[in-house]
Amino acid sequence: MTAFLAILIVGVGTYLFRSIFIIALAGRTIPPNLVRALEFVGPAVLSALVVALMVEEGQVVAGVPEVAALAAGGLVGWKTRNLIYTVVAGMAVFWILRIWF
Repeated sequence: MTAFLAILIVGVGTYLFRSIFIIALAGRTIPPNLVRALEFVGPAVLSALVVALMVEEGQVVAGVPEVAALAAGGLVGWKTRNLIYTVVAGMAVFWILRIWF
């Protein structure tokens, strides 16, 4: 029961936290500079997660599949500017190379 209650409280808190911004910004126009800056949040977070997974105690622990997937994802992201295509390309290259290495 305690775990369920904790999950429920965290879920309600998350919902309230997200809805505050929707309610506060309703009917307002967001400045174009802010919109342009927010377009980079997704790729920046994805990059931070990937780098955090590839470095352990200051040492790079990435193998061939990881580096190739990073390169493929970076290339697709640069060419398409689409986060979904970037993730799919990187994951596909990683899974295919993971079989051989």
